Amino acid sequence: MPDHDFRSPRLFVDAPLSGGSTVTLDRDQSNYLGNVLRLSAGDTVLAFNGRDGEWRAEISGRKRADTLTITAQTRAQDSLPDIACVFAPLKHARLDYMVQKAVEMGAARLQPVLTRYTQVSRVNGERMRANVIEAAEQCGIISLAEVADPVPFERFLAGRDETRLLVFCDEAAEVANPVQALQAASTIGGIDVLIGPEGGFAEEERTLLLRQPKTVRLALGPRILRADTAAVAALALVQAALGDWRG
Repeated sequence: MPDHDFRSPRLFVDAPLSGGSTVTLDRDQSNYLGNVLRLSAGDTVLAFNGRDGEWRAEISGRKRADTLTITAQTRAQDSLPDIACVFAPLKHARLDYMVQKAVEMGAARLQPVLTRYTQVSRVNGERMRANVIEAAEQCGIISLAEVADPVPFERFLAGRDETRLLVFCDEAAEVANPVQALQAASTIGGIDVLIGPEGGFAEEERTLLLRQPKTVRLALGPRILRADTAAVAALALVQAALGDWRG
């Protein structure tokens, strides 16, 4: 595992980062550093923007934290495995949880899809992105997952790259060893991990999925999982069998 600094506070800043540069903090960032973390001028944080790696930065400001002076790079920019978490949106807190855990699991793209039994038709993209940033700040992640706009299920299937592996989590599938099923698959072109809604897929949706090329249909064990739990379980299996957990 890389040698991370787990003690220093981390802050996402949407600005270029390089040695000697200065970043102006917005009101929320200033409040977070000064009033939540109780940091002041001369204290240091780790800053990242998802593009230029991670940098140590010194806080400046008389009455409150106003700016960061970028001093030295602590880690070079990395890249995420080409894994997309494709999911039917959930209600507020459970969607927040799913997004945060997908980021922690290393997903590079978050794609909401609207299925027949999807519980929620509207998705707050800004809230999703805020959860992406928060998870990255807390877990030492320096590459940010992309947040895509919701699309209807059929449009997603019609527009996806068919060279990508589609991992289709289906409670109606026969229970078998999921690791063996994944290890037998080809990952050239990336991986889409699809998690359905609480009510499951409609039969016509399942039929469309089974017609997709390069599809692995998985049952996640003998128990029915909630959708947010299923996302974590599926991403863990994919990372262990095909992703960057293998070293």
